[in-house]
Amino acid sequence: MTPHSTGTVEITRLADRPELTGRLDEIADDWPAFVAHDLAADTLLPRVPEDFPEYCVVATDGDRVVARGYGVPFDAHSAGREETPDQGWDRVLTWACADRRRGRPATAVSALEITVDPAHRGRGLSYRMLEGLRAAAHRQGHRELVAPVRPTAKQQRPDVPMADHIGELRADGLPADPWLRVHVRVGGTVEKIAPASMTVSASLARWREWTGLPFDRAGEVRVPGALAPVHCDPVRGHAVYVEPNVWVRHRSAGPKG
Repeated sequence: MTPHSTGTVEITRLADRPELTGRLDEIADDWPAFVAHDLAADTLLPRVPEDFPEYCVVATDGDRVVARGYGVPFDAHSAGREETPDQGWDRVLTWACADRRRGRPATAVSALEITVDPAHRGRGLSYRMLEGLRAAAHRQGHRELVAPVRPTAKQQRPDVPMADHIGELRADGLPADPWLRVHVRVGGTVEKIAPASMTVSASLARWREWTGLPFDRAGEVRVPGALAPVHCDPVRGHAVYVEPNVWVRHRSAGPKG
């Protein structure tokens, strides 16, 4: 895969830069604290760079790692499966790891994450990372790449249904949501909602630790960074967050240059 250049930044497959595998957490990300405690994320995501380096990309600025992009292959043709399941992110990550263990052939590939260091945002790097993931999928023989997208502006209005959020368009016809707009601008097609893409279930004490909120009343709690309210149950002593995402489909693309 020919490196994609964005100024001084180069983007390559992790398979071509295996020495960077242990440095991907150097990026100063700003993901909400609770997201990492999704069960699939907590147990399986750390394995992705080592198990699927052909589907992952890394951006470097000189010697510094400034962005990472994760993708995973999975078998979408097994009984009861589809390329864009309702359980979105959690489901494709679980399938990918199980398929690798069982030696099942990969018939589809899903992006999982693109994280750009805050100091390198606003330079078009997210577009290049997405192009890098598409090129990586193409190199592995896949014609398409799907992605359970986490619309960035949705956290500002967690009470709005996701269908309403993704239906809002600008005057030029592009999505009002900035991250969905990135996907559509590079040729992605918004396909459907993944209503239960990630799930975080924990004690009220843990939720208080993650958010600084009291979690002392039954019902819905608005948590900064959450795309939907968190359901709090003080009687049973736990709270549950079910995050909706949006499935976007891309045609894979060969690298430029």
